[in-house]
Amino acid sequence: MTPRIVILGGGSVGMYTALRLQRRLHRGEAQITVIDVDSYMTYQPFLPEAAAGNLEARHVIVSLRRVLPRCTILNGVVEAIDTSRREVEFRPHKGPARTIGYDLLVVCPGSISRTLPIPGLAEFGIGFKTVEEAIHLRNHVLGQLDLAASTDDETIRREALTFVFVGGGFAGVEALAELEDMAHDACGYYPGIEPSDLKWYLVEATDHILPEVGPEMGIWTLEQLRDRGIDVRLKTRLESATGGRIVLDDGTAFNADTLVWTAGVKPNPVVAQSDLPIDGKGRVRATPFLNVEGYDDVFSAGDCAAVPDLTKPGEYTAPNAQHAVRQAKVLADNVLATIRGTGRRPYRHAYAGSVASLGLHKGVAQIYGVKMRGALAWLIHRTYHLSRMPTTNRKVRVLLDWTLALFFRRDITALGALTDPRREFEYAIRTAKPVSHAR
Repeated sequence: MTPRIVILGGGSVGMYTALRLQRRLHRGEAQITVIDVDSYMTYQPFLPEAAAGNLEARHVIVSLRRVLPRCTILNGVVEAIDTSRREVEFRPHKGPARTIGYDLLVVCPGSISRTLPIPGLAEFGIGFKTVEEAIHLRNHVLGQLDLAASTDDETIRREALTFVFVGGGFAGVEALAELEDMAHDACGYYPGIEPSDLKWYLVEATDHILPEVGPEMGIWTLEQLRDRGIDVRLKTRLESATGGRIVLDDGTAFNADTLVWTAGVKPNPVVAQSDLPIDGKGRVRATPFLNVEGYDDVFSAGDCAAVPDLTKPGEYTAPNAQHAVRQAKVLADNVLATIRGTGRRPYRHAYAGSVASLGLHKGVAQIYGVKMRGALAWLIHRTYHLSRMPTTNRKVRVLLDWTLALFFRRDITALGALTDPRREFEYAIRTAKPVSHAR
């Protein structure tokens, strides 16, 4: 019987694992099924640039069906994993659930935003992990400028121009920096709005930001953000956001129309709905060979897995794209080795460093201990991530977006109706006159 490989997750690990298996497996040697909520993979390091309008949002995603023609793609959610029966319970977006059997299972559903039970957060906040959230934030920020320029109410104007980001890691800092940079440029089209009228807050619970680039570069980034007028609050927590009333634990309180939550991630809940071994952080326990502890037929990697870092004994690899892409390569090879009965190899990769964009021509980086900042770091950030962007098609499209940006200013059109596409039609229905059927 042909071995059945089921991959849970179509993100960096899932897509690259399936892609490598598709290329290296002989025809008919195995069947590959990829299950994900979406039919595409999102290259998350480019989300801030998509939100700022530097990149077309469609160019930071890759169609799974296009790059994985020899795989079966199923879109929906996995509700349970039963390793004793070698089955997963899959539910499509519409219709009844069904059971899918496997011979080899790859668990890589990634992560979701790690939220806290803060009053008002669920109703008022938004995350920054998906392309949909990036598009929404771009349209929302530009829409707030439109609102502020169209009202005489000073209270409404002030709330519209106040933006709060919670979380000082990569996602929070890059999203805030790119959107602030975009909004600063957009103010040139709004005669009644000056960049100083916009209030930007970054709220971080620890005493530093961007720990990934090291203390020195983190301090430099902090100074750069504050020089741009961004109010960075360290050792500060969000207490509530009910009705848009932002309350911080340092006693500060104000109203805002925008709250972006980027305070960490946690493993996808599907791993907790399985009988796989889980660590204290909710991650699947993996071996250096990327199989799950105690299982030779189940593999895991990426954000949802605790993978031992062989270059730092006692530690685990960081949940980032740098490790995910490399882990996928080793994972695919070990799945192939399992099918063919050959030896597996362990995952080993010394962390190369980190790069972050802080807006156009602004960045910070630490690579193999070398610290960089400004335009050089920004250029390295773009070059590195362009090289990691999946498929030649998307690489070319991203490069074209950047090239066109050299000759034309950023588009500042807000397409707010994208989040409410039926608004115009519903208005037409409400204002339609009754049709007389009198004879």
